[in-house]
Amino acid sequence: MRRRDFLANGSLAAALAGTPGTAADADRFVKNKPVLTLAHITDVHLRPQEQITSRFKRCLHQVKKHKIDFVLNGGDSIFAADYKDVTRESMLAQWASWDECIKTLAGYQIYSCIGNHDPWWQAASKEDEMYGVNYVAKRVGIPHRYYSFTQKNWHFIILDGNNPGIKLDAEQMSWLEKELDAVAQVHYVLLMSHYPILSVTAAWTGGAHADHVALRKLFYKHKDKVRVCLSGHNHLLDSNVFNGVHYFCNGAMSGYWWEKGNEQSAGPYFYEETAPGYAILRLYADGSVDNQYYEHHI
Repeated sequence: MRRRDFLANGSLAAALAGTPGTAADADRFVKNKPVLTLAHITDVHLRPQEQITSRFKRCLHQVKKHKIDFVLNGGDSIFAADYKDVTRESMLAQWASWDECIKTLAGYQIYSCIGNHDPWWQAASKEDEMYGVNYVAKRVGIPHRYYSFTQKNWHFIILDGNNPGIKLDAEQMSWLEKELDAVAQVHYVLLMSHYPILSVTAAWTGGAHADHVALRKLFYKHKDKVRVCLSGHNHLLDSNVFNGVHYFCNGAMSGYWWEKGNEQSAGPYFYEETAPGYAILRLYADGSVDNQYYEHHI
């Protein structure tokens, strides 16, 4: 297993880069234990082929070896329910595969967001209980299409960008503004969205939040609280820091949708230059974060 580290703590990164930052800062980061260790899996794109389900189960066994507290699932849990030719039966078969595999994480809380390929839109009417995002929320066991929760001194906000134009709807934006206002000053905020809010790779792949400017300004208003934004969607691995917020687009568990890809790939199962994998995050009481991407090659 290969590991890619994103050194997201300012003091340690500065010390290693030879820019201002003291050895004491780096030593503090190494010695202090995280208050939370969590896994970020995204873009699993599960479908009921035996090879894929068994491979995903093996990946989850790897994830558990990191002694995590819980799992964040970034969406696109199933292969694709959003295409026009997807029947009710094939959609349900994909979710049945998800239900089977996720038993591997029995005993761990899984907090999910909704990806663009998760909702089924082909029902005869919008009144069908399996239509759209609300059914996805039910299947992945979340209270609403967007929601929040708190663990230790970290507040987690899960967003839903599956709206026209890839952005938060007005109702959700108003909720987010009030949510950030209410976060205690001694707490730090991690947000998870399926689509990147700010991403290096989105510059050439697209698929980012159209309301990123409004979100950036909102995060700056709460710069003493907001620390991390997680995303997937692009199947590519990137990291950047802006206004003190660390943006991690953490690849894809499925890589090239569990397939070997083409001759231009960097390796089998890679999507372009990114190997399939998952991230382990360590969150610290002072708002520091360590994000490490593990390539699974299964």
